[in-house]
Amino acid sequence: MTATRTPSTQQGLTLALISAAAFGTAGPFGKSLLEAGWSPVAAVSARVAIGALILAVPAALMMRGKWHTLRDGWPATVMFGAFGVGVAQVAFYQAVQLIPVAIALMLEYLGILLVVLWLWARHGQRPRILTWVGMGLALVGLALVLDVFGAGSINIEGVLWGLFAATGLATYFIVSADDSHGVPPLAIATGGLMLGTVALVALGGFGLVAWDWNTSPVLLAGDLMPFWVSLLGMGAAAAAVAYGLGVIATRAIGSKMASFFGLTEVLFAVLFAWLLLGQLPGLVQLLGGAIILTGVVAVKLDEEPAAASKVNVSGEPATVVSDVTECGTPVSALPTK
Repeated sequence: MTATRTPSTQQGLTLALISAAAFGTAGPFGKSLLEAGWSPVAAVSARVAIGALILAVPAALMMRGKWHTLRDGWPATVMFGAFGVGVAQVAFYQAVQLIPVAIALMLEYLGILLVVLWLWARHGQRPRILTWVGMGLALVGLALVLDVFGAGSINIEGVLWGLFAATGLATYFIVSADDSHGVPPLAIATGGLMLGTVALVALGGFGLVAWDWNTSPVLLAGDLMPFWVSLLGMGAAAAAVAYGLGVIATRAIGSKMASFFGLTEVLFAVLFAWLLLGQLPGLVQLLGGAIILTGVVAVKLDEEPAAASKVNVSGEPATVVSDVTECGTPVSALPTK
């Protein structure tokens, strides 16, 4: 049986950026559906269901000769679907019903702090100064991009839902980085999307969340288009590509680095909102984007000395254990504006 090849660190960083860009398409595609009368959970359910269908065949091919890994890997798949997909999405939309979208996004992205704290508490990976600096810069930049300071009043229940969404986001990165069970990354992503779909549809079916959809045309790039254009866009890009490559990238670069790179999703979302919805970013948003990137660079610089020190006495690279062994949008938010 041939082992699955793990991408190099540089390949992992590239895949993480592609994944973030794919997650960033969820906002514009999703907004077009919401403005056409779709409820958030109905749109998200369609998104993850289409993504699961697209990934099903390649995931099954990767599982050849590895179905036995599910004996140990099924808890990770369940956690990915329940928290990384289901909780992250439902909690976010519960939050945006009570607080401004920008505040909800800011709270959800506190998930990167939860990842850092988890690695510290569970694996003894105490964050160094550059990580703290990078985290601070990233959150300040995120606040500027989302215009948090002009977002309006705060509702405590909405804040709690936003923090719950942060646990979903953190679980997404933590579970994605775990390769101890041997389940291929696409299989984790596909199984999680399937379980997430079942959970979201169940919530709608039992009337716990609004479930509205229609076949009305949607407005994209200034033109009316069939509704399925947005559905396929979300399913292919913001689900299949985003989650599939996201898990592969996180296994290559670790949950901490992946979570910080995930912040670039917001920048891509602003870019796609400009291209597809005509929403121009302001100077403050551009400044915030630059600050986010500075924070990500700081965390990357902090990772390099640690990676360079992981060599054995013979001078050969030592085997590096995954930064997680247990189990959390982007996960992306929809819409971002």
